[in-house]
Amino acid sequence: MHLVPLIDEGLGNSAYLLDVGDGRALAVDAPRDLRALRAAADRRGLTIAWAADTHLHADFLSGAVQLAATDGAQVLASAAGMRAFDHRGLADGDDVDLGGLTLRALSTPGHTDEHLSFLLLDGEAPVGVFTGGSLIVGSAARTDLLGDDRAVELAHAQYASLRRLTELPDRTQVWPTHGAGSFCSAPPGAARTSTIGVEKAGNPLLSAPDAGTFAKLLLASLGSYPAYFRWLAETNRQGPAVLGTPPSLPALTADQVTRMLADGATVVDVRPVTDVAAGHITGAIAIPLRAQFATWLGWLVDRDTPIVIVRNTDQDPADILWPALNIGVEHIAGELTGGMAAWTGTVTTTRLVSPDRVDGPVLDIRQETEYTAGHLPAATHIELGELPADPTVAAGTSIVMCGHGERAMTAATLLERAGHHDLGVLVGGPADWAAATGDTLREGR
Repeated sequence: MHLVPLIDEGLGNSAYLLDVGDGRALAVDAPRDLRALRAAADRRGLTIAWAADTHLHADFLSGAVQLAATDGAQVLASAAGMRAFDHRGLADGDDVDLGGLTLRALSTPGHTDEHLSFLLLDGEAPVGVFTGGSLIVGSAARTDLLGDDRAVELAHAQYASLRRLTELPDRTQVWPTHGAGSFCSAPPGAARTSTIGVEKAGNPLLSAPDAGTFAKLLLASLGSYPAYFRWLAETNRQGPAVLGTPPSLPALTADQVTRMLADGATVVDVRPVTDVAAGHITGAIAIPLRAQFATWLGWLVDRDTPIVIVRNTDQDPADILWPALNIGVEHIAGELTGGMAAWTGTVTTTRLVSPDRVDGPVLDIRQETEYTAGHLPAATHIELGELPADPTVAAGTSIVMCGHGERAMTAATLLERAGHHDLGVLVGGPADWAAATGDTLREGR
């Protein structure tokens, strides 16, 4: 057997392709964007015969239905998940013959009610366990996605699930889905895989003496999460629509874009920060194209609103469309043909401010943990994800900042849409400001 991890750095998740040794393969927690998975299978001449999902994902759309439709893969998932499409429903202890290897379903609720881990056995010997959103490297996945009223109850279930997993031999490989960068609560910078022994020795949550202590530790570590997490799980239960052809970006003239804006469409400008600052369509939301593009698109833009893209010619449309489809954003109507050079309507510019030129009220839009780790002493704080709900909190802001500038530009365009004027974006982050000024960052609140 040979295992290929396929990492989505933006969402912080790993899918897995398991070559079972006879020309067939198992895909675990495959996303809707199957490009990397298919390329890995094609390089090895593999047919994807099984597609296993550990849980009803809230942070990306599953590719299992697509693999069933296009590759003939058998979908393996929890029977308790009540999925509304053809699949093999598994319960605790059920085995799947992979042609010499065995995949055993282990009930590990906590992150979700119906969560399964998949134990890979060679004969009766455990090789590794696909832990999904149960045991993750250095932590455990969050338990508040089904509502704050159930977070403690599910944390107690998560505690029991982790104790069950730690009964496996120490050498058993741990292959989680959620990893560093995931809003499902993996520690920043953590490794992607581990072993049971390493986790028993170093995972702080596994040292909790009881379920109550575990729940307090886990829930205290949780931050905010993207808005689209609230509806993706149900989409996965129903089964995402099968895609018949690769997505494309239809060409739109400036006149067509003008009419669409009048009818309620949203322009998303994916160009780099410097290009957006030099001039962008008034009212556009800037989300610079990078690994985290999908997260902020799904967090800040209404999924039911038609979206018009503005990009540079060297930015690949596939790198815009596939991440959007991965999180269920379907209504990208097209792109402004010719980019900003073709735009005939009003344009807004945004100042770029160097770290040694900060001369007005600063709004820091990073996540809470980032802010408390070190911020400008006089900075006001609100997370970027909270801005659309109440942009008035930024009244008086002169300069917006984040860690590098991309999120700050997104925030600035959101504030411009709400009527704020003459905004600047800090080029860099807190460390750059401290280095340029010689001043000291403040920690905590």
